[in-house]
Amino acid sequence: PVAAVVPGRVPPPAGPLRPRPDAGARRVTAPGRVPAACPIACPSMSRVLVLNATFEPLAVVSTRRAVCLVLADKVETLQSSGRAFRSERSVVDVPSVVRLSRYVHVQRARYRNPNRRAVLARDRGSCQYCGGKAETVDHVVPRSRGGDHTWENVVAACRRCNAKKRDRFLTESGMRLRRRPQFPSPWAWVEVAAGGVPDSWAPYLRYLDRQSA
Repeated sequence: PVAAVVPGRVPPPAGPLRPRPDAGARRVTAPGRVPAACPIACPSMSRVLVLNATFEPLAVVSTRRAVCLVLADKVETLQSSGRAFRSERSVVDVPSVVRLSRYVHVQRARYRNPNRRAVLARDRGSCQYCGGKAETVDHVVPRSRGGDHTWENVVAACRRCNAKKRDRFLTESGMRLRRRPQFPSPWAWVEVAAGGVPDSWAPYLRYLDRQSA
């Protein structure tokens, strides 16, 4: 997963927040100076998209981290998740997309070399030989026979097909690729980090499509 790079320390709210219905609650700003820890109980596996100040997608972080950034005034909320966390003193909307208040320089190339998790995400978890569920990756041209570890030579594969192909060329194994492997889309790292791309994030990912055009 890609971690957000945020200057400074992130102060937390004054007390633990628990998800409750927010009807009739009064929104208030986060308290000023608070202890260094950030004791917020947030739903597990929730993810928030973080944009740079230029609206470039920067990272995917946990809900807990995003709420801490909001309370510290490090980010502004662009898209709400429709949920809220309430403490005794305040109610905080849980964001779905946030934007950093200050620009942060980031490395452009997210995936110079393929890794297992990214390849499985690119190929939608489908074996590129039989179409079944993929558990591993395979080099189309085996490394032992001069194949490179590149996006154009690595595909998702099930264990059965991987064992069947071994270190042979496709012509020798009698196997065929269902789709030619290629470099992933510019926002593939978002899907890898979040385990999927919510519809509400789509408008904010167009920045990456324009950058790669």
